[in-house]
Amino acid sequence: MPAELGGSQISSLLEALPGIASVLRSPVADALVKAIRAAAGVGEFAVEDAEELIRYAVRRGLIGPDEGDRVLADVQTALQARRKTVRAAKSKTKHKPTKKKARR
Repeated sequence: MPAELGGSQISSLLEALPGIASVLRSPVADALVKAIRAAAGVGEFAVEDAEELIRYAVRRGLIGPDEGDRVLADVQTALQARRKTVRAAKSKTKHKPTKKKARR
């Protein structure tokens, strides 16, 4: 049976192995950081991160399951609308080559 690590042992381990903190970090913490970066415009928004945060909030009783479902539905609707807008903008920017007028 493996021994459990105490608080000071974990701190020592984290100091000794600099990259291990990112491996041991909670998926909720990762989702929170990514969502904050996306909100600030310095990162990409990912539905998976929103889902992780909603699941966490529901597990902790911060919001009810119904509210979590409504929020995720709102997110999906907003993303679909954004995709349509981006597609429409891209199709408008694609111009057919114009014929050059002949010089006299």
